[in-house]
Amino acid sequence: MKADKESVTLKIKIARGQLDGLLRMIDENRYCVDISNQLLATIALLKSTNKEIMQAHIRGCVKEAIENDSPDEKLEEALSLLEKMMQ
Repeated sequence: MKADKESVTLKIKIARGQLDGLLRMIDENRYCVDISNQLLATIALLKSTNKEIMQAHIRGCVKEAIENDSPDEKLEEALSLLEKMMQ
């Protein structure tokens, strides 16, 4: 992985904490809007983390493939993931 492992790991641990908090909120029958807001915050964090990983992939793996005259596979992988992100 080309992304900053420390940064990505921290974000994933925060998201895990948010998910644990969501489970507690559900167990406690908290207000639906509060649960939804927490879900949106978790989704935003995960999207941000995925963006960081994808940027590092393009700047690292794809760039290296282009420099080594073998970009097709890496470009297709990146395009496929970007397409999924846009859905």
